[in-house]
Amino acid sequence: MEKIKIYTNANCPYCKTIKERLNSENIEFNEFLTSEYPDIWREVSGLTSMPTVPTIEFKKELLIPSRDYSNPNHLIKILQEIKESKEPYNRRVFEKLKTLNFNINMAFVKLDKTLRDIENKIK
Repeated sequence: MEKIKIYTNANCPYCKTIKERLNSENIEFNEFLTSEYPDIWREVSGLTSMPTVPTIEFKKELLIPSRDYSNPNHLIKILQEIKESKEPYNRRVFEKLKTLNFNINMAFVKLDKTLRDIENKIK
């Protein structure tokens, strides 16, 4: 497996946990402390609009806690299974946007149903 990049904060306990887990799996990484590489971190966090650590960069993908992985084991599984897509980047982005749009729509449908249920109970 090629080396990954991990963007961390010096006092972040979750960053420490992730790095320990990567080490236990013999996954090599280059660590970039956000305080030591502010320009790089500003670019990465600006790209994702999520200044959350530990952010992982691997095979041209950015993986962010909660958004892309839920715990260290989940991250390890993703890293072991991730493959570079043969699809053009713009097509992958378009498909992800369609999925996001669908999920937002479903959340609003669910919210609308919940509000109607509450409204009916009040009446």
